[in-house]
Amino acid sequence: MITHKNISLFFIFLLLLIFLLNLYTAINLWFFFAIIFIWIGINAFGSARISSNYHVKAFCNNPLETEKKIALTFDDGPSIYTLEVLELLKKYNAKASFFCIGKNIETHPEILQKVISEGHLVGNHSYSHSKFFDFYNEDKITEELRKTDELLEKFTSKKINFFRPPYGVTTPSIRRALKVTGHQVIGWNIRSLDGGTKNQELILNRMIKHISPGGIVLLHDTGTHSVLVLEQFLQFLQQNNYQVVSIEELLNLKAYAN
Repeated sequence: MITHKNISLFFIFLLLLIFLLNLYTAINLWFFFAIIFIWIGINAFGSARISSNYHVKAFCNNPLETEKKIALTFDDGPSIYTLEVLELLKKYNAKASFFCIGKNIETHPEILQKVISEGHLVGNHSYSHSKFFDFYNEDKITEELRKTDELLEKFTSKKINFFRPPYGVTTPSIRRALKVTGHQVIGWNIRSLDGGTKNQELILNRMIKHISPGGIVLLHDTGTHSVLVLEQFLQFLQQNNYQVVSIEELLNLKAYAN
């Protein structure tokens, strides 16, 4: 398995071997730089791709699911748009999971309460969702996760098990923090890209193209365009006999612990 630990050991061994060989025969310095560059590239790719399990184990879909079941997840709320998302989910009898940002919970506690009261799951998406989150050390990440858990647990009355890292990026510091907090990482295998574009046709076509049994869809409850695409997507699922189920049912995992 390609993991951060295995890759690091391999490249350290490789560099030591080249260093020893260099004692007996001259090796071009650029060869060292090339090895290090490849090492950095693999680390960057593994960190940015949550499904790679490079730093931590992430549950991104259920490959064993044969029935037309998928899970919907929403990042970055709660926000005023979450209310519109909830109305659509109710209309199409669908359950979803909301990965919430701590500071947004403080701004919209009543919306989070509505999410939970309507039977949807909630998970931790950090407190700040800072663009520098990937560079935080273990203690800072642990602090953010615990702070957000405390906010969520005021409404769930149960310990939060699910965490989704901001931007889907994982690092050694996040891995170490998760050993402390005990969260399970929930990823996705159907990325709508609604966080980067407002082109509804592009977003919808991308989701439809990648839909398959056992899939986990990533959307955001933070914009009108996402709400409009959601209704179109729910219509498509209904027409094609797909059932939207919770993450718990799809992955056979528990969102909360007593």
